[in-house]
Amino acid sequence: MSRTINRVELLGRVGADPDLKYSQSGTAICQLRVATDRRRQNGETEADWHSVVCWGKQAEAVAEYVRKGNRVYVAGSLAQNTFETDEGQRIHRTEIHAQEIVFLDSNGNGNGRSGEQEGDAEPVAEAAGPTPF
Repeated sequence: MSRTINRVELLGRVGADPDLKYSQSGTAICQLRVATDRRRQNGETEADWHSVVCWGKQAEAVAEYVRKGNRVYVAGSLAQNTFETDEGQRIHRTEIHAQEIVFLDSNGNGNGRSGEQEGDAEPVAEAAGPTPF
């Protein structure tokens, strides 16, 4: 059997305060956008935006301690999601499902690791619609 790897690591800044919601079963789901810089051939830098999702206690910690502009380290995997809006439009989105998020800026007691994901991940489709950023 051949081995495959789906691993993503980002070090960037949060573009807006995280969005915390709860699924119908009560699991916390937190979505956030993280910007990383990419150097272009002409030497200028350009921002790439990444959608990050985490669950459970990790989601609650991110929502409590992370704010727009904070630097974070994210490790996780890529996931492709497709869903329909209320208007019937099909949306395709690539997300990073975070297993680890490290807070690199301090908001009082908010620095340090948020903890590993606890395996209680649920599909993002339970969250209401696309991330509004």
